[in-house]
Amino acid sequence: MAFSIQRLLPQDDLLRDATDRRLWTSILISSLGGQLTLLAVPLTAVVLLHATPLQMARLTATEISAFVLLSLPAGVWLDRVYKLPVYIIGESVLALAVASVPLAWWLGWLSMEWLYVVAFAFGAVYTIAGSAAQIVLTQIVPRERLVEAHAKNALANSTAEVAGPGAAGVLISLTSPALALVADAVMLTFSALILRGLRLNETLHPSTQRFRAALLTGLSFVAQNRLLVTMACIVGGWQLCHNAALVVQILFATPELGLSAGGVGLCYIALGVGTILASTLGHRLAGRIGPGPTLVLGLAICGGGWLIGAVAPAGAPGAILFALMLTAFGAGATLVFITFLALRQAATPAPLLGRMTSTMRWLILLPAAPGVPLVAIAAWRQPIIRNLRTLPMASGAHRAADGQLVPDSQPGEFVP
Repeated sequence: MAFSIQRLLPQDDLLRDATDRRLWTSILISSLGGQLTLLAVPLTAVVLLHATPLQMARLTATEISAFVLLSLPAGVWLDRVYKLPVYIIGESVLALAVASVPLAWWLGWLSMEWLYVVAFAFGAVYTIAGSAAQIVLTQIVPRERLVEAHAKNALANSTAEVAGPGAAGVLISLTSPALALVADAVMLTFSALILRGLRLNETLHPSTQRFRAALLTGLSFVAQNRLLVTMACIVGGWQLCHNAALVVQILFATPELGLSAGGVGLCYIALGVGTILASTLGHRLAGRIGPGPTLVLGLAICGGGWLIGAVAPAGAPGAILFALMLTAFGAGATLVFITFLALRQAATPAPLLGRMTSTMRWLILLPAAPGVPLVAIAAWRQPIIRNLRTLPMASGAHRAADGQLVPDSQPGEFVP
């Protein structure tokens, strides 16, 4: 099988290398499992535990809190340890966390508190092992080919995004959300076993700095690197726009465009098409025009897609434009991130890769934090909103049927 696959690849393709091919296969399998988790865990909370909207919000916030708490310290720690074992342990911990959900359900122990612990474990692994995985790639692929490597990995993720949700839906419908997670645990275990076969010659870079000093060194490196600061601002702004679009695009597609749930699902296939297209051609484009212009082009394609969505009319034309918007977003976002990841890694010395990766991930995801909780906090701080337990009665004046304002109190009378 390996021989036949190699024959289909160009002579200089990265996947001809057994190590890179093993890493790519692990990413594909793990991504397929991730698509299952993305659907099954929320459905477990809603269907089996009858979670309220507030509990679902807490579930999301718990996962995010792990990133906020651990991201910067994790970068310091990663620069002092071998990255591949961290990556492998992370996949194994994910498998255990996922498997604990159907086990707890079978034993009758499953609760929202259990899912909160699982969500925090997810966030911790994505924060620590996710950064380690990005650094492992730099130990396998020459830096001048990082754009191509990230494009290959994006293709694995894109394939999972296209095939995963449908397969997850079928599996969940045939079993249950909790039992479907067993398949994800198996895939994650298989992914970890594949990673164990990687052979890397990683060199540690011992540091005599104390933890706090090393953390400040990493922050200082990013702050003094004009390229990294510029990209953090640009991609952070893109994240803000992306999350704003996420809030409204489903609401826009259903009542405004008149799409059914099935119609929205079909349109989202176009998202995968866009990501696969950009994953396939992105590194060639970057090689022709350069990674910087490719990143800018990705931003422009995303913006153009959102503009297309904004003018979409109701009915069949609107559905087509909505799908085109998703295609543009998938392609543009892929171009942005394969170049963004490659540029920031190429600009960073090996001893600082852990701190740079964690710092940059922290910076660009800060704008991506959901804005709704911030608005909710601001509203709760206002007594006029916080203390309102019933609908207010019109006071001071009411509007008559003919549109004229008519006072409902005598002159000089105070109406609270």
